[in-house]
Amino acid sequence: MAERAQQQMEIHFPNMPGVFVWRRKTNDGYTTIPRTLPIAMQAIDMQSKGQPAGHTLFCLWARSPDHPLITIENPGTFASEAGFIGERAVDTWRRRMKRLRDLWFIQTKPGASGEFHYVLLLNPNAAMEWMRGQGLMQDLLYARFIERAADVGAYGEIEAVREYWKAQQTAQLAAQQAALLAAQQVTPAVAAPATTTTVISA
Repeated sequence: MAERAQQQMEIHFPNMPGVFVWRRKTNDGYTTIPRTLPIAMQAIDMQSKGQPAGHTLFCLWARSPDHPLITIENPGTFASEAGFIGERAVDTWRRRMKRLRDLWFIQTKPGASGEFHYVLLLNPNAAMEWMRGQGLMQDLLYARFIERAADVGAYGEIEAVREYWKAQQTAQLAAQQAALLAAQQVTPAVAAPATTTTVISA
């Protein structure tokens, strides 16, 4: 794909100065993001009830050190980059972060800067599949997501998530059956009823 794109670029944009072209291997300040992220952002915004959080997620990915764990020492910086300004900027950002956590796109741990000091970026493909399972995604958007995931070779990740959940359900069912069987085998002792002796006087 990259070779084909380069060929097309040489045809259609042959005189574009190199300083205006972004190339990951030569330019600084880059990270790796999932190609399905734009569709994930749409799904998030549709479930954010007038408080779209998709761009907040994008800003987290843009700040990641090419690693899923981010340490947030200054929430104000992240709030500003997400487009929130004013006295309540950080509070607005925190609400968006909570929504991302609710939708399973991030996990968080508190630290020196507050509730979101440590942020773990979860696989958005897995989060999208979770949303679908919870009835939080429309058929049309899910179909676009599945198609895009297949295009970029990520459909196997979706199948892996399904297998993981299936294994979890099987293990839970086995544990429940084992507990039920154990409860049936251990029958508590039942005390014999007291004998009442009636003395009849002659």
